[in-house]
Amino acid sequence: MTPTLSTPALVLHTTSYSESSVIAKIFTRQLGVRSYIIKGVRKSGSKTKQNLLQPLSHLDLVVYNNPKTQINYIKEMGQHAHRQQEQCRQLSEVAVHNALRFFMTEVLYKTLREEEPMPELFDYVADTCSFQSTDIKPSQQPILFLLKVSRHLGIEPLDNYSVREPLFDMLAGRYQYAGEQTLNASTSQLLHYYLQALHTGSPLPIATLAQRTELINRLLEYYQIHLAEFRNFKSHEILHTVLQ
Repeated sequence: MTPTLSTPALVLHTTSYSESSVIAKIFTRQLGVRSYIIKGVRKSGSKTKQNLLQPLSHLDLVVYNNPKTQINYIKEMGQHAHRQQEQCRQLSEVAVHNALRFFMTEVLYKTLREEEPMPELFDYVADTCSFQSTDIKPSQQPILFLLKVSRHLGIEPLDNYSVREPLFDMLAGRYQYAGEQTLNASTSQLLHYYLQALHTGSPLPIATLAQRTELINRLLEYYQIHLAEFRNFKSHEILHTVLQ
């Protein structure tokens, strides 16, 4: 008999399978990213509601765990027991939170590989996407999220910023005096301030929308340089629109 395992999980992506089922790519706390068949979820009257499978839905799962197969089945699924409900008072807040979720989901979907447990990253993402336990403004979260995930992927920018090495080199992943592909002086300095805040808890930098947008775009380019599979990223375009 195939053993089962209980785990919190976050939904990354779903694909229709057969007439009534889906294959879901799910980031689990215990097992990392896994693929599961969820039977009958698209059938009228199904006990499992499709709204549980929205991007970054926080779930409690009981899954069959057969290491010899790439796709397993979910035995039980429900909303995470301790998930706090969003209390958005305005439609604009809902739009921003949804855009952030799609952004974070696409980053994770395009970067996380199968079967690599990352419990610390899972806890960070689960906490961040609740939008309840943080005082960080939505406009600041995309940059912090990209930097936090880059640490877990082993490509975090080295914060060796100094007067002698003030420009961040995208290829080298560190600050240099000059390089083949460096950020301009103001964007390099802004990246330094964000890295400093992430590592030391110092206050987040004050920046304009244009400056934050530029840094997000450059960080996505940085991902593309260092991760061969990171291509055709799209959700940041919607995010830039709703954060204006």
